[in-house]
Amino acid sequence: MSTRKKSKTATPDQEAIDQLVIAHSEDESAWEAAIRVKKSKPASLSIPGDLAARAAFLASLHREAGVRKWVERVLRERVELEELAFAEAKKELAS
Repeated sequence: MSTRKKSKTATPDQEAIDQLVIAHSEDESAWEAAIRVKKSKPASLSIPGDLAARAAFLASLHREAGVRKWVERVLRERVELEELAFAEAKKELAS
């Protein structure tokens, strides 16, 4: 079984990156074309009544203004966790 040596590439520190960006800030050819980002439209989800009641109870326990805000926060946290797990698994498979 052979082990691969990981080659380390020198990554510039934050100060070096800042200096590089500042040096190129006035040079229009150093920048890519601007990207327009559109805000996504809100979507609706329907959930069973018993799950909605449980969510409303938990939202009140967490002193959230409303069940909608609590569900949005919980869903956002879960999506971020899943994205992180996916990125880690992808990195692990690549090595």
